[in-house]
Amino acid sequence: MGRLDEKTAIITGASRGIGAVMAIHIAKEGAKVLVADVLDTSKTVKTIKSNGGKATGLKVDVTSDSDLSKMVELAEKDLGGLDILINNASIFASLQPKPFLQIDNDEFDSVMTVNARGVHQATKSVVPSMLKRGGGKIVNIASGTFYYGPPGLSHYTASKAAVIALTRGHARELGDKNIQINAIAPGLTESESIKDHKGFDPARAPTVQSRSIKRDMLPEDLLGTLMYLITSDSNFVTGQTLNVDGGKINV
Repeated sequence: MGRLDEKTAIITGASRGIGAVMAIHIAKEGAKVLVADVLDTSKTVKTIKSNGGKATGLKVDVTSDSDLSKMVELAEKDLGGLDILINNASIFASLQPKPFLQIDNDEFDSVMTVNARGVHQATKSVVPSMLKRGGGKIVNIASGTFYYGPPGLSHYTASKAAVIALTRGHARELGDKNIQINAIAPGLTESESIKDHKGFDPARAPTVQSRSIKRDMLPEDLLGTLMYLITSDSNFVTGQTLNVDGGKINV
């Protein structure tokens, strides 16, 4: 038996990278998974089903209330309800690091809208469904950049700082409804989305050297923390951000 048997989950931004790895893992643990993304979700869904799991995919823009409404409706119809939301959708792999003086307003607004407002909107969309189940678990994927402010990614860093703030605020408001909301702040993760991204090359070796555990971070390194936050192990934990980066930042 899996630790998530009889649970249903939505994970946004799960067509590839960290989101796909998380979706496949929680399905192996027994969860029924709705894979949501603006990109094609079929590869992740196919992998889950080939492993004997249950999954359905849907094209979802997390900044669209109508898309999010359809997402929740599909989860209730196809999966039987909703217990878990993982807010993973984010603009990151498509960014080219640059000095903040070169970041125009449109790029800044796009990053903030998807990465921050998208978490706000997606969380709002699932609360009524979770209340029908008596509660739920929400995990927001933040970023370790919040703690040290790397050059070239000021807009991304600001958006993930907002995610941490939303995690705290939403947790305060939903604590009495048995919905726990926490965040994970990963370090630079060598997912399929960025492993060939030359723009991040200058940061790779220094990042590994700054860690207590001196190796590349992989998406799989997040799975233990994720499982803690979406199971009953964390029933008395909410509003927290857990830093997972091999010991680069001590907070």
